[in-house]
Amino acid sequence: MTYLSVQYVKVGKKMDLIATDQSSPMAEMLEGYACPAILVTVEYQILATNSRYREAFGAIDLSRQSRCYEVSHGYQVPCDKAGEDCPLGAAKASGHRERVLHIHQTPRGPEHVDVEMIPIHDESGVLVYFVELLTPIPLATGYISDKELVGESKAFKHMLSQVARVGKTEASVLLLGESGTGKELLAKSIHMASSRQSNPLVTLECAGLTDSLFESELFGYVKGAFTGATQNKKGLVEQANGGTLFLDELGDVPLSMQVKLLRLIETGTFRPVGSSEIRTADFRLICATHKNLYQMVQENQFRRDLYYRINVFPIYLPSLAERESDIPLIAKTLLQRMSKNQKYHLTDSAMKVLKTHRYEGNIRELRNILSRAQVLADTNLIDRDVIDQCLIENPWAADLPDAKEWSGWVDLKTNEAQYIKQVMAAHEGDKQKVAKILGLSSRSLYRKLETL
Repeated sequence: MTYLSVQYVKVGKKMDLIATDQSSPMAEMLEGYACPAILVTVEYQILATNSRYREAFGAIDLSRQSRCYEVSHGYQVPCDKAGEDCPLGAAKASGHRERVLHIHQTPRGPEHVDVEMIPIHDESGVLVYFVELLTPIPLATGYISDKELVGESKAFKHMLSQVARVGKTEASVLLLGESGTGKELLAKSIHMASSRQSNPLVTLECAGLTDSLFESELFGYVKGAFTGATQNKKGLVEQANGGTLFLDELGDVPLSMQVKLLRLIETGTFRPVGSSEIRTADFRLICATHKNLYQMVQENQFRRDLYYRINVFPIYLPSLAERESDIPLIAKTLLQRMSKNQKYHLTDSAMKVLKTHRYEGNIRELRNILSRAQVLADTNLIDRDVIDQCLIENPWAADLPDAKEWSGWVDLKTNEAQYIKQVMAAHEGDKQKVAKILGLSSRSLYRKLETL
């Protein structure tokens, strides 16, 4: 069977004779899909599943005439009547494909799944069935779990929906966001969602590398290329051949090396240090940075051609401030992972403090706070007093210079203007998104921009 890529599938009247078993013609059709797939009626009844679905989610007793929302979510009513988006209902209304990110019940527990609904019409144009394609998002869950990506907020789901779209493609990805938001984990999720998942994911941490070290790490070198090069060394680009190359903190790549990186990306060719041999590598590129690359381009600190070459599909990772509703879930999950011998629990008052704290280090900072809390807690119950102790910042502040002696302060208006410019640049001028982040109405933001 070939994969069906047309928007509508015209089927003859024999469709009315489809039985609810795995040997029917339409059930066999499902085997043509490279992901878990089910056939459902317009009344949500599951008629058939393919083998990939049964491997991922388990077999369904079709004789019970189960509904998709019952099996996937345990609901008694369709998703849109249970407070969630329903791709089947949306496809009914639009008449074409619809997709949505859902949390599904699986044998491994709740997982985020990208759901795509394809309508099927009979030869007279009447909508009769749907093919539902389900693609699990690697490493992601909406409940306390050992999975790395945890959350159920709107911002988190939007990020995962971007992963679902780009994961199966070969497009280069640029991960943006504050430090500590989980860029390396998201890069791993994108790699695992791709056709390259069986090949290596190779990471290069670009921060702090000199020109020569960056070049030798990325491209490798041959024996005798420089003092200490006693043997040939394969570079990370060559190691990533067939897989994914992840360049973390790309904004720290030396300007002199950016032209060589650009050539690598554009041609897929490179030359080890000290060698005249041109080599090739086939890899998928994922880059990440917490810096404002757009602003760096304007300041001639980052090559404009390289910026537009890597910025094919940007994904913004929300900060904890934008995922406040996820903080209890993340905190409980982190505690479960860290306390293998003794299970710790947070009181409601402690959780309230954690939710209102401003995390400059995001998830990394939250993890450190909870690690500190386990040390300070006398029992397995972590209360507000313990968390308050953990949140005391700058214990060595007494040794710092007097703030009155600092001459680098700027006035509030200038500080606000700089901040608005940074947020606008980070979101590439999307005024609606920036207004939401700043807590302003669109009109108020426009007025402020006029004064800048």
